[in-house]
Amino acid sequence: MGVNQRAVAALLSCWVLICVVIVETTAFEERQTLDAAVRDRGLRTRRPEHRNAYATMMYMGTPRDYEFYVATRVLIRSLRALHVDADVVVIASLDVPLRWVRSMEEEDGAKVVRVENVENPYKGQRNFNGRFKQTLNKLYAWALSDYDRVVMLDADNLFLQNTDELFQCGQFCAVFINPCIFHTGLFVLQPSMDVFRDMLHELELRRHNPDGADQGFLVSYFSDLLNQPLFHPPTDPSHLLKGHFRLPLGYQMDASYYYLRLRWNIPCGPNSVITFPGAVWLKPWYWWSWPVLPLGLSWHEQRRSTLGYAAEMPLALIQAAFYIGIIVITRLARPTITKLCYRRSERNHSAIQNALKLTAIISIVAAYVLPFFTIPQTIHPLMGWSLYLIGSLSLSSIAINALLLPTLSVLTPWLCITGSLLVMAFPLYQDGVVRALAVFGYAFCSAPFVWVSLVRVMSHLQLLIEKEALFPRLGESGMNSGFSKLY
Repeated sequence: MGVNQRAVAALLSCWVLICVVIVETTAFEERQTLDAAVRDRGLRTRRPEHRNAYATMMYMGTPRDYEFYVATRVLIRSLRALHVDADVVVIASLDVPLRWVRSMEEEDGAKVVRVENVENPYKGQRNFNGRFKQTLNKLYAWALSDYDRVVMLDADNLFLQNTDELFQCGQFCAVFINPCIFHTGLFVLQPSMDVFRDMLHELELRRHNPDGADQGFLVSYFSDLLNQPLFHPPTDPSHLLKGHFRLPLGYQMDASYYYLRLRWNIPCGPNSVITFPGAVWLKPWYWWSWPVLPLGLSWHEQRRSTLGYAAEMPLALIQAAFYIGIIVITRLARPTITKLCYRRSERNHSAIQNALKLTAIISIVAAYVLPFFTIPQTIHPLMGWSLYLIGSLSLSSIAINALLLPTLSVLTPWLCITGSLLVMAFPLYQDGVVRALAVFGYAFCSAPFVWVSLVRVMSHLQLLIEKEALFPRLGESGMNSGFSKLY
């Protein structure tokens, strides 16, 4: 009997071993199939260090690729500064420069996943905005199957505190900034290759998508989210909820709410994340975002404490030196219009007057416009506005000295712009409405001064043109020219 028992035990052990081998082989083949499917879409997986991940995406093809690259790096570093218990993943298209990828991986500590761009079948729609052409790459978040939960983010999110409790949410959770439409700037998901493949299939079928971007597609795909319960983090941190949930508004505080009251009043959930939807030129990383938009300085303070401004500083210093040099040179050289020599005649006198007036107007307008486009766009607002004021002052000095224009009249717009910045930056407004009225009132009161200064510039220029001494004729001797100047 002992021999038979040992034989039976040996047979059972062999049977169990064979079953284990079959199961492992089947699982391996399934994993290989999934990996092949993922590779077919261009995804390159990386070994995770945590169970969960914060993810964002980066793609190329817009005029503002560099600015979004900077914003992505600030987001990565701000998350790591909060000591989140999760990986930080960047879903980057294959055309993102390798030097950017290395910076995010080696300097910022992110895990970069390279992907092929998802073909957007909605790009032919009438209301389609071209800058959203590649936003469907966000669907790759469902292919990050090495993680239990993923918090998908846009680059224009400003984190105020750690939000790791979001990893306890269900299969899909998002915030309703609009009363009826959730916002895809932040949402929680449970990665699933089945869901990912189904989404790609729905794209092929051209599922209804109002805006042709990720926002419209996901709102259509998860159309029942409005009827789902509100997310409340379980007391047990290890407990993961099942199903779909609406996230409290505190996880996606629209900056527009702040601009109305100049303070946060979000009673629903923790005030954890600020988002900046809207026009791309109003994103917080541009130097003109503050004091035009009060929250712009908050984003830049986060950048200053994380990424810094080393990339922009050399160009900013060169520009500052250039502008100061212009002021010094134009003041010392002080070229005058008397060096313009031409033969005056009644036939061309009117044309000369018009040309000089047009030149004066163009030079003054250029003095206030050109510096705006030469300053590094993602530099700190205090540095950006300082460069702008120095640049406009230096270019105005060229018009003042070259055309002998009245200094105060030319610099009146400069003084008005400086005053408007002070009005917008004033910190003691009761709310955003009072602030907007103050800015409007200041602009209304400043407009007449700008108009009067322009009239004085034209009158002064007309007076100079009518003086014979300013226009020596060709062939006249230096003595005659000097006599004319005395006259």
